[in-house]
Amino acid sequence: MTGPQVVSSKHPHAIVPGRWWRAAGDRFVCDLCPRRCHLRPGQRGFCFVRQARPDGIALTTWGHTSGFCIDPVEKKPLNHFLPGSPVLSFGTAGCNLGCRYCQNWEISKARQQDATSVAATPQQVAELARRTDSRAVAFTYNDPVIFAEYALDVAAACHQADISTIAVTAGYITAQARPDFFAGMDAANIDLKAFTERFYRELCYGRLEPVKETLRYLVHETDVWVELTTLLIPGENDSDDEINALSSWICDALGRHVPLHFTAYHPDYRLDRPATSAATLSRARAIARAEGLHHVYTGNVHDVVGNTTWCHACGTALIRRDWYDLHGWGLDPAHPGRCGTCGTTLAGRFEAAPGTWGGRRMSVRPKWPD
Repeated sequence: MTGPQVVSSKHPHAIVPGRWWRAAGDRFVCDLCPRRCHLRPGQRGFCFVRQARPDGIALTTWGHTSGFCIDPVEKKPLNHFLPGSPVLSFGTAGCNLGCRYCQNWEISKARQQDATSVAATPQQVAELARRTDSRAVAFTYNDPVIFAEYALDVAAACHQADISTIAVTAGYITAQARPDFFAGMDAANIDLKAFTERFYRELCYGRLEPVKETLRYLVHETDVWVELTTLLIPGENDSDDEINALSSWICDALGRHVPLHFTAYHPDYRLDRPATSAATLSRARAIARAEGLHHVYTGNVHDVVGNTTWCHACGTALIRRDWYDLHGWGLDPAHPGRCGTCGTTLAGRFEAAPGTWGGRRMSVRPKWPD
């Protein structure tokens, strides 16, 4: 079932009808993600937040949030979307993947009552972003696919206030739901967790192919700005062969202009592997650039070279970064998005000057009017 995108006026903590499901005998099938959970009334899906009721599947976390903070857009990570801008970030609870190494497991693996403490309507989220001068709202910390109805209502309210929206997601979504969900997003960072079905099956309890389909769809059939992130885990997805295969596929299937972020793993949740070294990230970056990708970044480590955006044509440092602080701007102010040295266009969404938020992370504790 699907419906029109609207800005909902429901109160926080509402249970809202799901938009992607069908009846199948005495069960309902969730068509939001590739798991396609078959649920009898009362049962919850793998994500825990979608529940079958007598008349269909509902989202139980509409209006629930894990709280808000403002941080730089580069932390999503997005390096080619309004660089230096502040972003209002929030999540809810639950996830439709079961990653054994989840770096946000306190939220993504939590039941809703354990992780959601701040109630907010879509209009309240948009107003909070406006009052804090945030350029965008990011759905992050857990995967917004599972709270799609709420995310889309928030996105509609944000767009009415001229505020952009960002999905930080694993891209584990069906072909039926993709158009509706991403129509509400201006940018997305897709977590391409690895490039083998073995990794997705054993460490994430999912499949790789639906993610590849999502990426093809986003890059070739939408105007959503897309960047990719791969968390490198020693001994699991960091071999030269796998990095070569991943990078080659991005070049061929998506395009050399799509930015790729290699980020460092640290031991967490249920996977005991050593932390990723800075040398591993640098090696991966060199391999991906040798395969032909124009923009490859390193993350979760201090690496000015790997954090900086370089012109792929002439080698000029276009956006020099030290962690999340911007210390240089080589784009042409008269022609936003062009190299100030050679005039080559840099793929992304840019303005004449960068934002000045820097690397700050600021928690926000909103108080809504009665």
